[in-house]
Amino acid sequence: MQATKAYVMLVCATLFWAGNFMIGKFAFLTNIPPMSLVFYRWSLVWLILLPFTIKEIIKSKEIILNNLPLLLFLSLTSVGLFNSFTYLSLVHTQVINASLFNTAIPAIIILLCFLFKIEKTNKYQILGLIISVLGILSIITKLNLEIILSLNFNKGDLIMVGGVITWGLYSSFLKRKTFILPLLTLVHVLCSFGLIFIFPQFIYEFSQGQIIDLDMELFYILIFLALFPSIGSYYCWAGAVSIIGANRAGIFLSLIPLFSTIMAIFFYKEQFQFFHLIGAILIILGLFLSNKEIKNA
Repeated sequence: MQATKAYVMLVCATLFWAGNFMIGKFAFLTNIPPMSLVFYRWSLVWLILLPFTIKEIIKSKEIILNNLPLLLFLSLTSVGLFNSFTYLSLVHTQVINASLFNTAIPAIIILLCFLFKIEKTNKYQILGLIISVLGILSIITKLNLEIILSLNFNKGDLIMVGGVITWGLYSSFLKRKTFILPLLTLVHVLCSFGLIFIFPQFIYEFSQGQIIDLDMELFYILIFLALFPSIGSYYCWAGAVSIIGANRAGIFLSLIPLFSTIMAIFFYKEQFQFFHLIGAILIILGLFLSNKEIKNA
């Protein structure tokens, strides 16, 4: 029964995250500036969480101050950069591309944990990383020799690769966290510091004349982003991991590009092409290899 509950929560979490890509593309199509969307989204999340976390934040003030450098780094890489890269990439690339790149995050985490000596790696993880990177390259190059020779890559694809790396940095250094904070409190703290990094981007965008219309359409978009991809997904994901563990839960990340692709084809008439298929197969194969454990002889 508990396992079934975990699987339902994982499906909900990945569905909500897939919806984030759809809203990001919709924002571009309706002329909502990407940095403004990031700023207003996390401002609303901050306001929603405040009544539930303020007492715990005050009580944990010393823990927060003692771990300020790590918390600032985690805020920058997650709330600050990853979200900015995601919405900015969708200005230039397809939902299908952006969501497929995210599937490679577990492999990127393995690479970064190895480089920063956070965790040891085994031969399966290294092989999985190589195969996943080949999958990413398949999508970036579209398996087209002319694109490879001319280095004429899609700007949005490269931005999303940057986003994947920043989330990998966040996840890798999160493993170094030695302090304990309730999940919602941690999310609120990261959100608070993240808004400090997002605000200059928002002001720059505003100074360039990219002004957002504060209408009901934007309000509904922000409510969805705050409740589902932000709070809802984090809650479902954390709850499921506590029941079945991170390794089994990680496999469900493959559902994000599946849901995103179905919705992108249905709503935006995007085309799932041969290079998408090859890239997806390689990335998912790399993901499964990365989770394979070496048995002791």
